[in-house]
Amino acid sequence: MKSKDQRIFLEALDELEKEKGIVKEELLEAVETALLAAYKKNYGEKDNAEISINRETGEVKVFSRRKIVEKVEKPEEEISLEDALSIKKRSKIGDTVDFEINAESFKRNAIQNAKQIVVQKVRECEKKNIFNRFKQIEKSIVSAIVRKTDEKGNLYIDIKGLEAIIPEKELSPVDKFIQGERLKLYVGNVEEATKYTKCFLSRKVEELMKGLLNIEIPEIEDGTIEIKQVAREAGSRTKVAVHSEDPNLDVKGACIGKNGMRIQSIINELKGEKVDIVLWNEDIRHFVKNALNPAEVISVEIIEQDGEQIARVEVEEDQLSLAIGKKGQNSRLAAKLCGIKIDIHIVQAEEAEGVVDEIEENMETLEMEEIEKASETEE
Repeated sequence: MKSKDQRIFLEALDELEKEKGIVKEELLEAVETALLAAYKKNYGEKDNAEISINRETGEVKVFSRRKIVEKVEKPEEEISLEDALSIKKRSKIGDTVDFEINAESFKRNAIQNAKQIVVQKVRECEKKNIFNRFKQIEKSIVSAIVRKTDEKGNLYIDIKGLEAIIPEKELSPVDKFIQGERLKLYVGNVEEATKYTKCFLSRKVEELMKGLLNIEIPEIEDGTIEIKQVAREAGSRTKVAVHSEDPNLDVKGACIGKNGMRIQSIINELKGEKVDIVLWNEDIRHFVKNALNPAEVISVEIIEQDGEQIARVEVEEDQLSLAIGKKGQNSRLAAKLCGIKIDIHIVQAEEAEGVVDEIEENMETLEMEEIEKASETEE
């Protein structure tokens, strides 16, 4: 390797370190390892050879490393103390000594071999770097810039300099973007494949909704409000069950925000997808009733049929279409949110009034019993 070539080689490594963040020392070590393997392939193991590249000049040296012994039994690995002292004055038994091997023909080809090794190492490092960067954003919501959409509907995006593709099947039905537009997406599992980094990217999954709520609503981010469950039909409607242990907090109000600003930010990000905030309740009957909003539910009864629990819901006739929703969406999402099958029935107005009266009477009876118990305790 000529001195000029050596200097240019080191300068190239410096540039790679600046531009691609690949550590120069790692590249030099990789070149040394690969050159040594090439040397042994051509010249065998007899010299117990080592290869070193001078970090200042780029000069390649091939040398033999041998252990200093009293009696040489393995000439390819050992050297006598007498011979060692001729190379290194302060040698002693048990030390190792290096002496350069005359391998000019090998060193002349070293620069070309080194270039090929560096190219391969750069590719490996870039691949590893891309994987590590994706791994840092795994299981999170990230922002991206749209680059293009191909003929199959796949969306090409840029995530802080990382090129990625959201498959058409992981886009919401209403997702339509133009070049340069910003969007948010969910990054799922990230895996290191043979040729590239494999990662799950989506705008359809419920995790995206949870992440957006976490971003827009401080009370969710700090844990004051907990997201209990999400039922989503991407591009159309989502129901989110929320709960807080703080009895003084207006949970729905906090999620919706003043003038609906918090929830509207999420709706805008999801291209108009409607978001229903539902109050979670440990009593499944109350939970089902809340989940069927905006319909007014008269009663909910949990029955068992063929070993399966079913929520039998009663509504007035004029509330039936609201309870079921367009193409059954409202009841379908409510059932998914609550984790129970919902069976909706119509109750005539007269029957409904009777049911309501009965509920109110039961409530009054319970209240009177509580008052009487309290009085007895005081006496």
